[in-house]
Amino acid sequence: MAPTLPSLDVRRLRSYVFRLPLFTRVILVFIAIFWILELQQVWNVIQWGALIPQEINLATMYRLNTYPVIHRGFLHAFFNTLALVPLLERFESEHGTLLTAAMFGGPLSTLPGAAYLLVERGIFRQNAAILGASIWVFVLLGVEGIKTFKSNPYFIISTFRIPTWTTPLVILLFATVLIPGTSLLGHLCSVGVGYTYGLGYLKILAPPEKALRWIEGKLNLLGRLPHYVSIDQKTYGRYGVLPTTSNPSLSGTDEGSVPLTYMEAPTILALRRDPRLLKIPPYLSALLILIGVVWLFLLPLNEYSRRTYISENALLPGQVHTYFGGSEQNVFNAYKHEVQSLSGKGHEDIAAKLIDIFRSIGLKAATQKYGYHAAGKIHSGENAYAVLQAPRGDATEAIVLLAAWTNMDNEPNHSGVALALTLARYFKRWSLWSKDIIVLITSDSKAGPQAWVDAYHDEHSPLSAAPLPLKSGALQGVVVVDKAFDHKFMSLHIVYDGINGQLPNLDLLNSAVHIASGQMGIRVALQRMWKHNDSYRDRLQTMLRGMVSQGLGHTSGPHSSFIPYHVDALTFQAVGDGWQDEMALGRCVESTFRSLNNLLEHFHQSFFFYLLMQSQRFVSIGTYLPSAMLVAVNFTIMAIALWILSGRPTKPSVESPKAEKAEEQGVEFVEKDGMVAAVPMKDLAIVERQLFLPMALVVSSHFLGALPLYVFNNTRPEALSQTLVLCVLANVHLPTFLAVLISGYTTLSSHRLILLQCFSLLLLGMFLATLATLNFSLAFLVGLLAAPLSFSGVPMSAENGDAPAKIGFRRKLVCNVVLHLLSPPVVVWALCKIVGVDAGAMLAEAAFGWKVSGLWTQVVICCVWWPAWLVGAVIVSPML
Repeated sequence: MAPTLPSLDVRRLRSYVFRLPLFTRVILVFIAIFWILELQQVWNVIQWGALIPQEINLATMYRLNTYPVIHRGFLHAFFNTLALVPLLERFESEHGTLLTAAMFGGPLSTLPGAAYLLVERGIFRQNAAILGASIWVFVLLGVEGIKTFKSNPYFIISTFRIPTWTTPLVILLFATVLIPGTSLLGHLCSVGVGYTYGLGYLKILAPPEKALRWIEGKLNLLGRLPHYVSIDQKTYGRYGVLPTTSNPSLSGTDEGSVPLTYMEAPTILALRRDPRLLKIPPYLSALLILIGVVWLFLLPLNEYSRRTYISENALLPGQVHTYFGGSEQNVFNAYKHEVQSLSGKGHEDIAAKLIDIFRSIGLKAATQKYGYHAAGKIHSGENAYAVLQAPRGDATEAIVLLAAWTNMDNEPNHSGVALALTLARYFKRWSLWSKDIIVLITSDSKAGPQAWVDAYHDEHSPLSAAPLPLKSGALQGVVVVDKAFDHKFMSLHIVYDGINGQLPNLDLLNSAVHIASGQMGIRVALQRMWKHNDSYRDRLQTMLRGMVSQGLGHTSGPHSSFIPYHVDALTFQAVGDGWQDEMALGRCVESTFRSLNNLLEHFHQSFFFYLLMQSQRFVSIGTYLPSAMLVAVNFTIMAIALWILSGRPTKPSVESPKAEKAEEQGVEFVEKDGMVAAVPMKDLAIVERQLFLPMALVVSSHFLGALPLYVFNNTRPEALSQTLVLCVLANVHLPTFLAVLISGYTTLSSHRLILLQCFSLLLLGMFLATLATLNFSLAFLVGLLAAPLSFSGVPMSAENGDAPAKIGFRRKLVCNVVLHLLSPPVVVWALCKIVGVDAGAMLAEAAFGWKVSGLWTQVVICCVWWPAWLVGAVIVSPML
């Protein structure tokens, strides 16, 4: 028969942990406390307590005692603890708690440290710091090596005799090779001290046994301290061998009898029925949510974020001399006068005038008409654009300079349009361009750019947008100019958020920041943070504002329409009242275009997923993604726990005759992996899960989400606010109505309710985990708001832990209040009130995004979050 691995003996492991002697427990507590202290940033625990040779003086001699209990991270502490506990527990059981504390608080800590300092600082003249309980591990291995050598001097391999005292050295070599950052010298010093102690040369440093007995007797340590090992107990006594039975029928000597050890050994079958296991998932889920939130709030710190840098060397941002200015100011003033004269005229008249200006410059020009019907309103206009063919190119690539006639705040962008026309005339005079330049003037900042870019890529609907009569090559980048006032500006607000949370390549943003702040000396602002002093609070606020904008997924500027087509784009928005004029903004655009002109291929080397703390600091996806994943995983953990709970048999009542039969049935012996366990018959009962109804209800709830999605996307703008209020009121009564409707056709037992919640949480966790890789902010925010769904519903354990319990009235009441306060319509309404935005305007913007830009934020809310909320509210309905 093939050998099998032994099963985990949980009872013995639990007994071993509970019987750990006192000093071993104290050391474990100190290691845990110092590891927790390492998580904060106010006090550097490692710098304070590690054994650093050049930091040792009379005032810092405490390091010789603190360095073994301080570790560099969780894994370091965890694996050192696993190696230390069995060795230290054995040493304490053999020598007593008081002697162990005296030796490890003194010579067995200070001597390895002193030997290391002597060699490292005195001979090698180096300053490598050491820390960790592995020092004690190798001291104890050295002691055990000498003890083994005295009783069994050699290993015999073939004809070779290997001394057993070399075992610690072999382990040391393997640890040095396999574990990075291991101190070979520190561990050699520890093994040397262990050898010396094992040979008896350090016994002179141990306290006399007579003195230890006197201290124990005077202080009554054995009676006062639990788990204390006295000098007289040592290996035998409290921690000695337990008495065995003399009953031959249980000793395993008779044929057919079952050994006592086998009867007490639990198998996996008995372990998975342990009711205590189901008490863990709620706490684990809460812990994961807490860690996810704390993880997010740690990101603004220097240790978790990085300074921005340019990955694409060909960009060379700010390395060219810009010539825009001087006489161009007069050209700008002339164009601005012509643009202002068009104020109040129709789209066709404006487009015709812009075409005349483009053709007077010597550019090929064309127009495009568009009209979208969204949220009961028609968005129409006419775009005008011109193409400057590159003197040194072959019309395979192009860069877009865009200026909207009205900006995102619906303010006339006269200065921005005039600056774009001036730059078009200025660029025409240069022969250095290797890419075509398209100058685009749109009628507005949302529908116009979307219609143009859709038609440019032949993805438009002929009913909504006309085709483009004039095209160029593949778009490499887009720069939008937004200056809606006549006076000079203070700083440059760079807007970069795209539709559905998509972002431009970080190299483009870094290049723009470097040009504006480094080359031109213009202050750069992000996420409307006009005053940013690089403090933790400002970094966190910038990051959270970016997350909210990314989570909403709306159009933040004319550039947003280009990003879904993998065209990197951003908006230069002049803000404030200062000393920078239009020529400074024009030079920023010129230098940015010169950098884009240097590109040999499309942006690809830098990040497309990131969070910005400020203009020169960011966090990449590998650092921030775990926070959203931890929040999403909590739903999956609770779903798995509910699935296990649904397989438990129904708990019989006390008066039921079935309970008496269950007692008469007794236990059954189950054999697995060569071991036998006594398992109650009720634990072996197989419960058939009724899956159809719970699955049908969960799937139906997700399809039901299409109803609010259709209503909000097709309601007239003036009625959207009232529709939201009606939805909030309907949401209060809908779970109760559905509960009554379902109860009229069938009975929702505890097992069905558990399966209903299980499938709902499983789908929610799966959706959010997938969404986190595409739109981190939306997944994190929805996961956080939906977190109460993990803790509502059926309790995870019954009174005796045998079967699922019913939901009590108080629990239902509390869950109903919490869930209704965090329902999607209430959250949307409250968000509008907090931000000070009209709910109807925000819903109209979402409907426009759905119809025109392909926005799917409302799909996540209506078809993922709301169905999960509805199922959770039905489960805790008072009518069930």
